[in-house]
Amino acid sequence: MSTFIKVATRQEMSGQGCKCVEVEGRRIALFNLDGEFHAIDDTCTHSGGPLSEGTVEDGEVECPWHGGRFKITSGEATCPPAYENVRHYNLRVMGEDIEVEVEGR
Repeated sequence: MSTFIKVATRQEMSGQGCKCVEVEGRRIALFNLDGEFHAIDDTCTHSGGPLSEGTVEDGEVECPWHGGRFKITSGEATCPPAYENVRHYNLRVMGEDIEVEVEGR
C-alpha cells in the first residue's frame, strides 16, 4: 500500500528550482518547473551523484559529477554516462502542502 507524505510547501518551493528531501530513508529531488512540481530519486544511476545539486535546463537535470542527464518529469536517462533511469514519484498538492507518494513498509 502506498501513502502520500508531506515534503514541502508551495511557499518553500516558490523561490527555488530544486530541493532534496528525505522520505522513509530515500533521498528525493523535488523540482519546481514553472510552478509544476515533480519528484525523482536524488541519486544518479551512473555514479551516485546528487541530482538536487545539478543544473536544470529544458526540463532535464544534469548530474554535477559526470554530466548524466535525466528528464525531470519521468526520470528517464537521456545522456551518457547515465543509461539507467531514476525512479519518478507521484505527487500531489493539497492546499499549500506538496506530498510525495511512497510505498508503505
